[in-house]
Amino acid sequence: MIDLKVVNSVLAQLEEERGIPREKIVEAIELALATAYKKEYGKKGQIVRAKFDLNTGKTEMFQVKIVVDENSVLMEEPEDGEPLPAEGEEKDVYNPEHHIMIPDARRIKKDIELGGEMIFPLESQEDYSRIAAQTAKQVIMQKIREAEKVSVMNEYGKREGEIVTGTVQRVERGNIFIDMGRATGILPYEEQIPGERFGQGERVRAYLYRVEESGKGVFLKLSRSHPKFLEKLFEIETPEIANGSVVVKAIAREAGSRTKIAVASKDSHIDPVGSMVGQRGVRVSTVISELGGEKIDIIEWSEDPKKFIEDAISPAKTISVSINETEKQATIMVSEDQQSLAIGKGGQNVRLAAKLTGWKIDIQSAQKENVVKKETVEEKADVSEETPETPAE
Repeated sequence: MIDLKVVNSVLAQLEEERGIPREKIVEAIELALATAYKKEYGKKGQIVRAKFDLNTGKTEMFQVKIVVDENSVLMEEPEDGEPLPAEGEEKDVYNPEHHIMIPDARRIKKDIELGGEMIFPLESQEDYSRIAAQTAKQVIMQKIREAEKVSVMNEYGKREGEIVTGTVQRVERGNIFIDMGRATGILPYEEQIPGERFGQGERVRAYLYRVEESGKGVFLKLSRSHPKFLEKLFEIETPEIANGSVVVKAIAREAGSRTKIAVASKDSHIDPVGSMVGQRGVRVSTVISELGGEKIDIIEWSEDPKKFIEDAISPAKTISVSINETEKQATIMVSEDQQSLAIGKGGQNVRLAAKLTGWKIDIQSAQKENVVKKETVEEKADVSEETPETPAE
C-alpha cells in the first residue's frame, strides 16, 4: 500500500522548498498510475484515467470513450484498393474500446454532444495496489530529480559569467571534475592553465562560462584560461572596476605565460593603471599568484592608435610609430637594443600587442638611419570593448 504520511510529507516539502504545487505532482502520479494500469490490464485503443485520493490512498480507475457517429469515424478498415480519405478528412476507425456511438451514449446521458467523453469505472485488480505504490514512488522520485535540476539551473544560470569555487572530485583524461555542492563542474583540459596540477580535495576557483543540462544532471563548464577569468579576478581585487570607474577595454592572453590588458578610466581623477596595480603592487600580485605566476602587462587604453600601439608594445621603448589606417597596419621603429624586447620570446610580446590593439604590427630596428632588421606580425584581434563570452570549443 502507499504510505500516505510519507507521500504527503514529500509533497509538502516539494511545494515549500522547490515551489512545485502538489496538484501538479498528483496529476503526474495519476497519469503514471493510468499508464501502469493500461499496460498491465488494458486493451488496444483504450483510454484509461486514474483518480488518486491523497486522504485515503485509494485509487479509482476509469475508462473514457469518445462520442462519435457514422460520419465522424470509419466503421471498418478500408480494404486494399479502396480510395483513402482526402488529406484533412482522415478519420479514426471505430473501436468499441475507444468510441461510443451517440445513440448509445444518449441512453446513458441525454445531453451528451458529439465529440464528448463518456466515463465508465474499471474494475479493481487484486495486485494493483503493489503496482500503484511502486508507480507513485517512481513518479515522486522523478519529480524530485526534475525539481532539483530546475533549481540548480536557476541558481547557476544566474551565476554564469562569474567566478565560482569548488573542490576537486577526480581527474579523468586530463579533465578535472569539481564538486560545486549541488552540481558538478567540469574544467576541460583545454580550459586549464598549462602546467597547473590539482589534487583530489583541493579547492579551485574558475570562471563559469556555460551551464548545461543533460539527462544525467546539470553540468557547469569552467575555465581558468579564459580572458574573462583574469578580468573577474581584477574585478574582485579592484573596487574601481567593480563600481565602474575603471573599465577593461581589451585583453590579449596566453594563459600561464603572459597577458596584456588595456584599461580606461571614466573619472579623470582616477589612474586606471595605478588602480589595477594597487599600493605596492598588492592587487596585481594577488591576481598573478592565483594564475601561477603569469606575467601581466597593464596598459592605459587610448583612442589615439599611435599612443595605444606604443604603450601596447611595452616594456620595449619605441623611437617612432607610423600607421596605415586603410590597411590597419602599424610600423614601430625601435633601437637595436630594444628589438628583442619588443618582439619578445617566440614573438610573444608583439603577438599579444597585435591581438590587444587589433592592428598588424611591423617591428623595425634602427642603427642610426639604416634599417637592419624587420619583423612582421599579422594577427587579427577582437577590438570591441568586450572580450569573448565563450571560449572556442
